[in-house]
Amino acid sequence: MSLDPVQVMKGQDAMPNTCPSASNGDSQASWDDSKDIHENVGSTKKPKSPKPENAVTIAVSSRVLFRTEKEQKVFEQKGIEEYLRYQVEHENEPFAPGPAFPFVKALETVNNRLRELYPDSEELFDIVLVTYNHAHVGIRLINTINYHNLFIERFCMTGGSSPIGYLKAWHTNLYLSADAEKVQEALAEGIAAATMFMPEKQIEVSETQLRVAFDGDAVLFSDESERIFKAHGLDKFFEHERENENRLLDHGPLKGFLEVLGKLQKRFYAKGHRMDCPIRTYLVTARSAASSGIRALKTLRAWGLDMDEALFLAGAPKGPMLEKIRPHIYFDDQMFHVEGAVEMGAIAAHVPYGIAQKYLHKKSTNAGK
Repeated sequence: MSLDPVQVMKGQDAMPNTCPSASNGDSQASWDDSKDIHENVGSTKKPKSPKPENAVTIAVSSRVLFRTEKEQKVFEQKGIEEYLRYQVEHENEPFAPGPAFPFVKALETVNNRLRELYPDSEELFDIVLVTYNHAHVGIRLINTINYHNLFIERFCMTGGSSPIGYLKAWHTNLYLSADAEKVQEALAEGIAAATMFMPEKQIEVSETQLRVAFDGDAVLFSDESERIFKAHGLDKFFEHERENENRLLDHGPLKGFLEVLGKLQKRFYAKGHRMDCPIRTYLVTARSAASSGIRALKTLRAWGLDMDEALFLAGAPKGPMLEKIRPHIYFDDQMFHVEGAVEMGAIAAHVPYGIAQKYLHKKSTNAGK
């Protein structure tokens, strides 16, 4: 199976149990259909947005937060002017949820819990919606956000320009997009980033706990060990890991995001909520535990990072484990594993970093990963 970013597969259902009247461009659902919902939303006092320097900023492309595949086809087939006209004509039709939607909802759940425990704190998740659209297309996005009762006050509408400079100004901790080139550009600027994919039929995820799963090498860690495996094979990889067991791995592109998750977790622990913490993290790696896992665990411990669960699969497929974890997002640098996750119904994101990008089309044993 070959995936395109935010590809909608045959048999795709709009996100289950989530605003079924929302439109992905094929239905005629309108803003008026949910009048009662919006009247209730309008009567609810929304919290203030935290200052960017105090918040954990998550920048999300409109193409991964919502399903915009029909609109994208209009742009590709008929050009920018017809695309803009189409968006204005349909601005009262809210988009259906995209692959990042459950993740964003889970972030808001965590924020609600944090506000209960720390009413005056600004150490919260702050969502920034990033889009290449022109400003007047923002009306449809605002209507959609209100329709789904999302708390997103910060927009970045670039009118076709690259958003990367703005991401740095926002102090962005994570950028999720459907544009692999922009993701690579963000990574080159030191911003944690990934390209998101939507499964054919998505598994249900927790509504009370944010679950984030990470691959190890070239995601949390550098690709140092993966390079040994690719160049010299499995035996040399195991030898290298044994010889360097007490030397820490260098950091990878998503280490910083795991760090901020850990800081928020500790705020819950400080209030006696370790056992019912609304954030849970997972390491899902193809490394073997006895022969190469110890170096990864020692590195995480030295960094002061607590991983709630660690799964060392010794080269076994990751998809079945991810089906059981049911993460809101899973990060991996190899498309082989991203495809495996998507096939099992998990939301997966590709981190285009490291030596594995030279082997994108080779489905081989990934014992080092």
